[in-house]
Amino acid sequence: MDEGQADATASSRVNSARSAEQYLGDLDERLAQDNLDNLLNRFAYTAEDAREGRPNPSPVPIDGDLRTGLASLQQALKHYHAFLTEQNPNPDRATQQAQVARLTRAEIEAAMDDCDRLGLAAFLARGSFVKPQVWVAGEDRGERNYPAKAVVAAAMGHLPGGRPPGAKQFFGGFGEPQAFARLEALGYRLLRPEAEGEENPFSRDAVEAAMDDFEEYRASGAHADDFAGFEEPTGYWVRSTRPRPDPWFPSKPIVGKLLHKPASAFSGGWSQPQTAAALLHNAGYVITDESDQPLPLPESHSHLMRGAERARLVALNYFIAPAREAGKPAVTIRVGDLHDMSGLVRNWANVCQALEGPKFRTLAAVSEPRRTGPVRGASTEYTFSLIPTASMPEVPAGELSMSNTKPTNLILFGPPGTGKTYATAAEAVRLLCGEPVPEDHGELMKVYRQLSDERRIEFVTFHQSMSYEDFVEGLRPETVRNENEPATSAGFQLEPRPGIFRQIASSAESNRGRSARADALHLDGRQVYKMSIGNSALPQDAPLFAQALAEGCTIFGFADLDWSDPRFAEPAEIASAMQRLDDWAGVKPGSPSVRMTDIFRNRLKPGDILIVTRGNLLVRAVGEVTGEYEFHPRPEGDYGHRRAVRWLWSDAEGVPATEFYRKKFSQLTLYPLVPEDLNVPVLERYMNSRTPEEPAAPDPFVLIIDEINRANVSKVFGELITLLEEDKRLGRDNELRITLPYSGDRFGVPQNLHIIGTMNTADRSIALLDTALRRRFTFRELMPDPNVLSSNVDGIDLQKLLTTLNDRIEYLFDRDHQIGHAYFIRCETKEDVDDVMRHKIIPLLAEYFYEDWSKVAAVLGDLTPQEGDIDGAFLVRRRLTAPAGLAGDEMAPRYRWKMKEGAFSYQNLQP
Repeated sequence: MDEGQADATASSRVNSARSAEQYLGDLDERLAQDNLDNLLNRFAYTAEDAREGRPNPSPVPIDGDLRTGLASLQQALKHYHAFLTEQNPNPDRATQQAQVARLTRAEIEAAMDDCDRLGLAAFLARGSFVKPQVWVAGEDRGERNYPAKAVVAAAMGHLPGGRPPGAKQFFGGFGEPQAFARLEALGYRLLRPEAEGEENPFSRDAVEAAMDDFEEYRASGAHADDFAGFEEPTGYWVRSTRPRPDPWFPSKPIVGKLLHKPASAFSGGWSQPQTAAALLHNAGYVITDESDQPLPLPESHSHLMRGAERARLVALNYFIAPAREAGKPAVTIRVGDLHDMSGLVRNWANVCQALEGPKFRTLAAVSEPRRTGPVRGASTEYTFSLIPTASMPEVPAGELSMSNTKPTNLILFGPPGTGKTYATAAEAVRLLCGEPVPEDHGELMKVYRQLSDERRIEFVTFHQSMSYEDFVEGLRPETVRNENEPATSAGFQLEPRPGIFRQIASSAESNRGRSARADALHLDGRQVYKMSIGNSALPQDAPLFAQALAEGCTIFGFADLDWSDPRFAEPAEIASAMQRLDDWAGVKPGSPSVRMTDIFRNRLKPGDILIVTRGNLLVRAVGEVTGEYEFHPRPEGDYGHRRAVRWLWSDAEGVPATEFYRKKFSQLTLYPLVPEDLNVPVLERYMNSRTPEEPAAPDPFVLIIDEINRANVSKVFGELITLLEEDKRLGRDNELRITLPYSGDRFGVPQNLHIIGTMNTADRSIALLDTALRRRFTFRELMPDPNVLSSNVDGIDLQKLLTTLNDRIEYLFDRDHQIGHAYFIRCETKEDVDDVMRHKIIPLLAEYFYEDWSKVAAVLGDLTPQEGDIDGAFLVRRRLTAPAGLAGDEMAPRYRWKMKEGAFSYQNLQP
C-alpha cells in the first residue's frame, strides 16, 4: 500500500475501511461519487463533542472510546482513498533524492529500453505522467528522444530494491530540477521547448528551399554533402506545395537538410514524434506513398496531428499560400479535396469547422469565406478573398467579430467600503450589453442575474488557499467505467478537470453568438436527453460524431436489427428480438440496452433536444430532433439506427458539462434529463447559437475576481499572466497558446473574455500584485464618495462625518486606509449610525492602528492633552494605578480604553 508503512499497519487500515462498508455501502462507489472530505465529515467528533456526551454521528458502531474509534476510521478512509488513487500521502523525499543521486547511465538506458518496449503513451501512462515539456536525447538510439522526468522515475525502479515513483509521488510532484540535473551530470543532452521567436525549421519557406536544393541534387549532383548519404525511400514521400515537374520528395533527406543531420541520425517514417515524415506531417505537409496517395493516419500514432488543426495547416500550405504567390485574387477550397489531403477519414464536418472558424481566418489573414454547396459535406466549397486586408469587406454594422473584440483586463482598487464589488455588476453589464447601463440598481441586478444564469458572467473570490488547480486545471479522481453501461464501479484514476477560468474560457471560445432569427427556440414543452454518439474512448467510434453532424442525424448502436416494425413500440418486443442474438441473449425488458433502444425508437419526439457528450465531463453538440426512427444498416454492422436532427451548436473539443446540468452525467448512452437540474438559460443560449451562414459575432463573457490580491496571484495564474495580454489573445497578431501541464491540451485565452478584479488596498494581511500582472491590467481607483450619503440622519451630517474621519485617517496613516461610504449607505436613523460606528468603524480603526487607542481616539475627536481620565463622545479612558513598588515620577501613565456605553455624540465629527 503506502510507502513507509509496515505491512501489518497497511493491512489493518484497509481492513478497518472495509469493515465500514457494511454500513456505508461499497467504498469504491462512495469515493467515486462523493468528495473524500464529505465522507470524512460523517466521522468528525471533537473534544467538545466528547465533553458534551454527544452521540456517535456516523452509522458505524464504535466499541470503546468513541472519539478514538472515529479518528481511527477517518485515518483508515484517508489511506484507503490514497490506495485507490495510487497516491502516497507522505512520499519519502529524502529517499528519492538519494536514489536519484545513485543513478548511472545503466539505469537510464534501461528506462529508455522500457519506453521503446512499451511505446511512449503507455510508458507515460504507467506513472501517470503528462505530455513532457523536456526531453532527453538518446544519441546512441537513432536520435530518439525520451521524456526526461519519466525516464528518471523509471530508472529509479531499476536500482537494487528500487521502486519507480509515479508523477504525484516524485518528490511530491516536483522532481524536475533533480531529474534534469542528474541527466546532465551523466552526460545526457536535454531538449527544451524552443524559445519564443526562434526560427521554425519547418516553415513552408524552409521546407520548399530544401526541396529546391534536392531538385538541384537530382539534376546536377549539387548539395551532395547534404543528400548523398540518403538511400532511396521505401514508403514515405512528401508532396511539395509549389508547382514542380516532379513534386514528390523523399521525406528523410528533406528533414536531414533542415536539421543538418546525417542519414544515420534518424528514421524516415512517422512512428515516433521525431522521425522525418512525422515532423513534416505536423508542419502541415502531405505525406504520400509511391503513387502519390496520401497515407492514412494509424490510430496508434497519437503524436500525428489530426482534425481541424491539421486541416488548417494543409489548407494554408497547399491552397492559400500558393494562390497568393501566383497573385490570384481568390482561392476556392473543396472540402473533400482538403479532407483527403489531410489524411482524415469521413470527417468532413471537422474540415468545414476548420475553414469557417476565426482561427483559420487569423492564421491565413483572410476574411470570412463564401460557402457554396451543402451545409457541411465533401462537396462543400469555400471561397476566400486574397485581396489585402485593408480592402476586405467590412463586417456588417452592429456585428462584432473576434478580430475586433478588444478584451478588457480591469482591476477596481481602493479602501474598504468604496463599492468595488458593487461596481463590478455595472461594469460587467456594460461590457456584455453595451451602453447605457440601467440606472436603477434593481433593474441592473435583474440584467446581471440573467447574464449570470446564462453563464456569461462568473464570479469567484480569491483566498489564501486558492491554487492553479482550482483556477486553471488540476487532477481529480474519477471512476473508470464503460461509457455504454450503467454505473458499476470499475476502478479509479486521476483525470484532468478544468478550473473556473478554463471553463469560462472554453465557453467563450466556442461561442458563435446569438442567432438573429426571429423564431428563437425555447425549452417549453420539450424533453431534453443526454446522448453519446459512439464511445469517445474508442478510436474506431471517432468518425461517428463527425458523420452525424455532416449528415444531419444522430446515430445509435445496440443490436443490428431494424426496429421499424410497429410491434417494436413495446419494450417487451424489443427485448424478445434482442434475445435471439448471441451478443444480447441475456437481456430483459428492464435491461439498460432495451430501455435505451425503447427511448430512441419510441420516446424521442420531433422537437426534443439532444445534449451530445464527449465522455462524461464535456458537451460537444446540441441538436433538435426533427424526424422519426430510421434504419440505415452499415456494412460493418452496429450503429445503424438514426433520427434526423437539426444541429444547433457543436464544438469538437467540447465545453464543461456543468454549464448545462447540475448533476453529473451517467454512463448511459441515452436517457432523459431531469428538468429541474437543467440550466435552462445556458441551454437556450446554445440552442439559439448563430449558424455558420450568419456573420460570426461571439457573445462577450466576463469573469469577476473579487479580492484578487488575497491569493498568491503568480501561483494561481501561472502561464495565464502572459496569455492575458491583449495581443496574445486568440485571433490577435501575436496569438499565443501553451500546453497545459495536466491535460496536455493546447490552450489560449479568447478575445471575448473580459476580466474584472477588485483589490482592497487597506488589508495588510495580503500581498501586493507583482509587476508582471500589473502591466497586463488597467487599474481604476474607487475612493470614498461622501456625496452619496445623507446630510441629515436624525441631525447627523453623514457627509461631514465621513469626510472628517478620512481626513484624520489620511493624516495619521495614509489614503489607502480611508473608510468607504458603503458602511453608512443604509443608515436611516441615529441608532443605525451608532451601530455602524460601534461594530464596524471603531473595530476597523483599532485594526488599522494596531490597537493604538490614542490614535483611534484622535480620529474620533476624543483625544485631549491632559493625562487624566477622558469621557469622550465614543471612547472612555481610565488611568491605571501602578502596582506597589513601581510608582514614581519616572513611570509613564498607562490607561484602559473602552467604548462608551449608550448613545454616541457626533459633534466632534461634524466641524
